Amino acid sequence: MSRRVAAGSVALAALLTATTAGCSTGQSVPGPPALTVGAAPTSESKLLAHLYSAALGYFGIPTRVRLVPDPVAALDSADVTVAPGLTGELLARFVPHATARADEQVYRSMISALPEGVAAADYTASAQDKPAVAVTAATADRWGKRDVAALPGHCGGLSVGVVTGDAHPARVGDCVLPAAREFKDAASLFDALKAGAVTVAWTSTAAPAAPSGVTVLTDRTALIRAENVVPLYRRNVLAEQQVLALNGIAGELDTATLTDMIGQVDKGADPAAVAGAWLAQHPLDH
Repeated sequence: MSRRVAAGSVALAALLTATTAGCSTGQSVPGPPALTVGAAPTSESKLLAHLYSAALGYFGIPTRVRLVPDPVAALDSADVTVAPGLTGELLARFVPHATARADEQVYRSMISALPEGVAAADYTASAQDKPAVAVTAATADRWGKRDVAALPGHCGGLSVGVVTGDAHPARVGDCVLPAAREFKDAASLFDALKAGAVTVAWTSTAAPAAPSGVTVLTDRTALIRAENVVPLYRRNVLAEQQVLALNGIAGELDTATLTDMIGQVDKGADPAAVAGAWLAQHPLDH
């Protein structure tokens, strides 16, 4: 027997011995490492991260959610594999002066602007968290419309309010808005709106229902940039089935449900439990 064949026989015997020993002692072969889903420390981001984590777990894919200051930066540096986001915010991050506003237009522009190595699953057409204009019911009646398209025609003399820290557009159509007066919370902002201290209040499509006497204007002509829910992921890391799991959320989630679940988390509910309960009621393989 040659030395090469002898050495091969010894190696094979050692491999068989190790394999047999592993089976006889009941040792299990370790599974694939858990995928990490990044979440910012906000109720919305934590909820969405747990939704995507639950969707992956629904198909037997091990995951964990990790809180990070900036999930998109963590995704870009490969510290996480999946990160939730909003299409318009992501587009503005990578192309600050982008002009796209409609859902599909914003999504396509965002995809083109993503960093190398980062991809996007399907966006959720029925779930948005974009800025919305609120006025008093009396103002809406005077304007003759309950759509934001009426605002540019009443641009002169507007006063604007916003909750401190909330992002909002600087213009709507041809109307360049004055600097917004800031309020500590939504209740204070709506009180000021109803008292006439401001004529326009910025809220969100995913905010709780506005109080009585306040009308949130629709945006049927996309004067305000879309902010659809979308997951980003590391390219060439997720398999096709894993991307399809993320896409499953896009076909089920809507804005009203998103608002309700964010509200639950705001009140102290565990985002993992909220996401799990929703997924149990909306199986992704039906």
